[in-house]
Amino acid sequence: MKEPFFDLSGKTALVTGASRGIGLAIAKTYAMAGARVAISSRKQEALDQAAEEVRAAGGKAGDCLPIAAHAGDSSAVARLVAQVSEAFGGVDILVNNAATNPHFGPLLSAEESHWDKILDVNLKGYFRTIKACVEHMRARGGGKIINIASINGLEAQPGMGVYCVSKAGVLMMTRVLAIELAPDNIQVNAIAPGLIQTKFSRVLWDTPQIQQAALSKIPQGRIGQPEELAGVALYLASEASDFTTGATFIVDGGQLAGSNI
Repeated sequence: MKEPFFDLSGKTALVTGASRGIGLAIAKTYAMAGARVAISSRKQEALDQAAEEVRAAGGKAGDCLPIAAHAGDSSAVARLVAQVSEAFGGVDILVNNAATNPHFGPLLSAEESHWDKILDVNLKGYFRTIKACVEHMRARGGGKIINIASINGLEAQPGMGVYCVSKAGVLMMTRVLAIELAPDNIQVNAIAPGLIQTKFSRVLWDTPQIQQAALSKIPQGRIGQPEELAGVALYLASEASDFTTGATFIVDGGQLAGSNI
């Protein structure tokens, strides 16, 4: 293992859902650690702005490549990975972070269209991107896959049932792929955030009644920030985690510490 343990110099990382929030915080941290970073989300304009932040955080000009792609579109994902590989020579690190949740309410009030949308992006979208990246990782002698899940994949959350199911699926897919890809020197791990202050979770922290109920469950008594996930993501992308695979890292201010997960 080289020193320092968390150096990503010479590595290429692809981060999806990276125009803001958790994905952007991770991309900036990887750039600071020396990686070439490709970022993806649905809208090019937002990505272009995010790329400037990534470069300012430590990446050299041209070392952040913003590419618009929808995680629910197989052909778009294939083009995304092909473009990253063409520009940077391959993919060493993949962070799956793109997600959606168009349904909030009792599980049985969800329409099949809600199930299709959520599973297609949150679960199958991760699968698509992993499948597209793995051959590049094998060719480079190994790689790191980090799936952003949620504590809602470990503990039921009323009103977010379909989302919970999708994130539980991400956790199991992480474990299965960790076993299947171990012979290829590819480590597959997950991060399960608690309540993090992002645009995606705005209804949870910007609605006083919901926020009060959420904070009552968090021993630290506060909402997490996207940057507070970046350190774990850096560990999982670096050589320091070479013997870590199939694991889920919970980052929730202690919310699940007393549960029976």
